[in-house]
Amino acid sequence: MTTKVYDVIIIGSGSVGLPAAFFLAQAGLKPLVIDQFASPGQGSNKAAIGGIRATHSAPSKIYLCLKSIEIFSTWRETYGDNIEWYEGGYSFVAYRERDERVLKDLLKIQQSYGLDIRWLERDDLLEVIPDLNPDGLIGGTYSPRDGSASPLLTSHAFYTQARKLGIEFRFRERVTGIIRRRGQVVGVRTDQGGYATGTVINAAGPWARAVAQMAGLDVPVVPDSHEAGITEPVERFLGPMVVDIRPAEGSKNYYFYQHGPGPIVFCITPEPPIVGTDRRETSVFLPMIARRMVDLMPKLANVKVRRTWRGLYPMTPDGFPIVGRARELEGYIYAVGMCGQGYMLGPGVGVLLTHMVQDDLTTLDEEILEALGSYREFGGEEKLK
Repeated sequence: MTTKVYDVIIIGSGSVGLPAAFFLAQAGLKPLVIDQFASPGQGSNKAAIGGIRATHSAPSKIYLCLKSIEIFSTWRETYGDNIEWYEGGYSFVAYRERDERVLKDLLKIQQSYGLDIRWLERDDLLEVIPDLNPDGLIGGTYSPRDGSASPLLTSHAFYTQARKLGIEFRFRERVTGIIRRRGQVVGVRTDQGGYATGTVINAAGPWARAVAQMAGLDVPVVPDSHEAGITEPVERFLGPMVVDIRPAEGSKNYYFYQHGPGPIVFCITPEPPIVGTDRRETSVFLPMIARRMVDLMPKLANVKVRRTWRGLYPMTPDGFPIVGRARELEGYIYAVGMCGQGYMLGPGVGVLLTHMVQDDLTTLDEEILEALGSYREFGGEEKLK
C-alpha cells in the first residue's frame, strides 16, 4: 500500500491549526490535519471566550493580532459565514494610580506600532462605558477596533472553508511519532497508520510538549487552567471588553464583555496559576468573580449566570508564543504556547506559517519570528496577559 504524501502535516485542528491549514491551502499547498478529538476546535478552542484584541505590550503580538482582526472583521463579507464578529473595542480600566502609570507607559509603545488606542479620563470613559462604578475611577485605555466573535462558529467556518479547498482532516487519530531521517522530517506516525511529508507544524496547544518530545525535541509549554462563564442574554448595554488588572485574593485580574447575541461572557486569571490539565469547573470561581464584577459594574447584579467551564492555557515562561523552525530537525515548525490567546492570534499566525512554509517571509515576518523563536531568552514578561 502506498503511503500518502502531503506538503504539510498539521498536528491539531484548533485555534492555530485550522487557520494555518486554510491559508496554506489557499496558497496552493496540500496539508493534512490530524487531531485526537472527534471534530475541529474540541481542545482549548471551544473553551475560549471570544475576545480579539491587538492591545498587547509587544510588537510581535500587536502585528499578528492586527492581521487577525483584519481577517475576523471581513470574514462574513469575504466568505459568507457569520462568525458573530462584533467591533466593541477593549478598555483596560484604572482605579489605582499604579495601574494608570502602567497603562499610560504601555500606550506609548502601542501607539508607536500603529495600534488605534487612547487614554480616556474618568468622564470620557464613562461616556463609552456608562455603567462603570464611578467611585475611584481614574480613567482607562480604549481601543475601539478590537472586538469579539464566536470561537465555535469561527472554527466551523475555517473547517468548512478548508474542506471546500480539499483539505483532508483525520479526527480521532493520535500522533504517536515523528518520522525523521538524517535530521529531516519525512513523515508522521499515528495510531492508525503513517503519512509522508517534509514539513510538520506542531499546533497541539496544551499537548505541544508531548508532540515535540515525539520528535526528540522539547519546548517549554506547560498548561494551566482558567475558568470562565456566561450569563443569560440581555439587551445590549456594554460595548467594549472591560479588563480590570487589579489583583485580589485568588485572582490576578478579570475581564468580561457582552457577546453579540447578548450574554455577558467573563473570565478570571487565577493567582497562583492552577498548573495541570484539570478542566473540571469549581465552586469557588463564581463567588470570586461575581463580587468583583458587580463592584465594578453594579448593573450586573441581577443578570443570571447560565454556566461555567474551564479551559487550558498553554503557557510559556515569558507569556509569549513560540513560533518558528526547529534548528535541530529540518522541516519541524513550532506554533505553540499561545498562553490562552490562540483564538485571537490564530489567523495572524496562520498567515505567518504560510509565508514560512513557502519561504516567502517579509522583513516584518522575520522580525516577529526572531521575537517569538524557541531559542530566545525567556527572561521577559508579557505586560498584558
